[in-house]
Amino acid sequence: MTRAIGYRRRARRVTRRWMRRRDRRTLVLAALAGLALAAAVHAAGNVARGQQLAAGDGWGSGPQWNCLYALWQRESGWSNTAENPRSGAYGIAQALGHGPTGQYPAGPANPPVSDPSAQVRWGLGYIAGTYGTPCAAWAHEEADSWY
Repeated sequence: MTRAIGYRRRARRVTRRWMRRRDRRTLVLAALAGLALAAAVHAAGNVARGQQLAAGDGWGSGPQWNCLYALWQRESGWSNTAENPRSGAYGIAQALGHGPTGQYPAGPANPPVSDPSAQVRWGLGYIAGTYGTPCAAWAHEEADSWY
């Protein structure tokens, strides 16, 4: 009888310990899933704002929009805080040298503010000035893996 009681107590302890671990794992997984969902929702807002701003250049729909969407999806996933650790490129358009002396102008496009609208406006100007259209920029990206 004593052995059975001791076994049950040990079994309860082991079960409680396992449950605590499982609960921690579940909590961590839920937190990660929440962060991923928040990032997806945030990126969707950046895409919508990007499409709205691109429409001003006539690139808000059709092939030019498709090229722009694909370009920035590959570059940053439309995240205004995306950073490439190898090159230092930053933001939606992945500007190099994004500080006050770099490509993004000093102010709202730079960290820590990282305003997506400012980054999109800069990126649209960069594409227009360098490639002419998003599809030309996308063609360069496809050929050389950078734009």
